[in-house]
Amino acid sequence: MKKLLSVILVIVAAMSLSSCSYNSMVKLDENVKAKWGAVQSDYQRRSDLIPNLVNTVKGAANFEKSTLTAVVEARAKATSVQVDPTKLTPESIKAFQASQGELSAALGKLISITENYPDLKSNSNFQNLQVQLEGTENRINVSRKDFNDAVQEYNSKIRSFPANLTAKMFGFSAKGYFTAEPGSDKAPKVEFN
Repeated sequence: MKKLLSVILVIVAAMSLSSCSYNSMVKLDENVKAKWGAVQSDYQRRSDLIPNLVNTVKGAANFEKSTLTAVVEARAKATSVQVDPTKLTPESIKAFQASQGELSAALGKLISITENYPDLKSNSNFQNLQVQLEGTENRINVSRKDFNDAVQEYNSKIRSFPANLTAKMFGFSAKGYFTAEPGSDKAPKVEFN
């Protein structure tokens, strides 16, 4: 009789956990981790393109070495910041985003300086790398949006009643979002020399 009662209690507990959204929280958590993987993959693609870009630019006579050094250093820093997908806190996302932002700024400076080098601008390898970087930046934006959408769905689920009770019981916590870079609310100045 006790075994039968134990089996019934286990079944009832499993059914109640299912109705309290445990399984859907697990699925949403896994979706966030998968979207984070896509974000990292796109940033890695950009990082992999940078050595080719730097080597192509090095071939241009008298190119500013400090700009190339800044790009290489920013790439090294950006690839050193790793975020554990099980700990996607707002702080860890912000640190990752900051390191990637420094790399974006260095790349932006590199691309803008190339305007002074007509031979480099006409180099087909350089043009191809610029197109690949542009495409990669677009992929990054899409991945970040998909990640934020997955985080929003997950965070909404774990904060809704009665799922919030199950979330607290099993340690589901809110995930961090990608946010706008500081200063992105101001249009950049365009100056022609």
